[in-house]
Amino acid sequence: MPTYDYVCPANGEVLEVEHKLAEKLTTWGELCQRTGREPGATPRATPITRLITGGHVLRAGALGSQQERPCDTSPCAARACGGGACGF
Repeated sequence: MPTYDYVCPANGEVLEVEHKLAEKLTTWGELCQRTGREPGATPRATPITRLITGGHVLRAGALGSQQERPCDTSPCAARACGGGACGF
C-alpha cells in the first residue's frame, strides 16, 4: 500500500500514513486517528494537505540487502529526483 505525507498548516507537522490511492484524508483528526497519535492542541477539524512526494523509493540497503541497485549509485542518485527514481 502506498504511503503519503500530509502537512497540517496550523501546527506545521508532517505525518506519513498508508492508505489506498483513491482515499484522501482531509482533517487533522482523521490523520491522527490513522497514525495513532493524539491531536494535541490542534482541533480535529483543522484541514490538512497531502504533499506531493517522490513515492518513497527504498534503497536496497534499507531492505537488508547488501547489494546496491544501479540506480542507487548512478549520477541520478545524488540529484533531487528521488535517489534513482528518475530512471537512470
